[in-house]
Amino acid sequence: MKISLLFFFLPTIAFAQQSLGDSYERGKLLYDDFCVRCHLSNGLGESGLVPPLVNADFLEDIKATVHSIKYGIYGPIIVNGVEYNGAMSPMGLDDDEVADVTNFILNSWGNTSDVMIDEQYVKKVSKVKL
Repeated sequence: MKISLLFFFLPTIAFAQQSLGDSYERGKLLYDDFCVRCHLSNGLGESGLVPPLVNADFLEDIKATVHSIKYGIYGPIIVNGVEYNGAMSPMGLDDDEVADVTNFILNSWGNTSDVMIDEQYVKKVSKVKL
């Protein structure tokens, strides 16, 4: 009986695990739908108006990165020594989608990250201003 129950649940466990590659691909689709208009397809943004995502020191703070995607950014921020004082509205993404687009950004245009953001991490990022 135990063997059949284990076999029954095994596919569910394997399916629930996701890879960075899968998350990255979903994140790319989301980026193309929600982010590319401002941050551009090359992640460079527009100097002085829209911050770059390429080699952006802002991305080093993973919690701030997730917070900005989940809740938006209002007011000044400094990215790579340049002040940006605009607004980025929240995109209305679900927590799993925020995780996917974060993984895409953290691993594109020469950016590399040794962490994989998942839905559980995003759920723990509260709306309280950082």
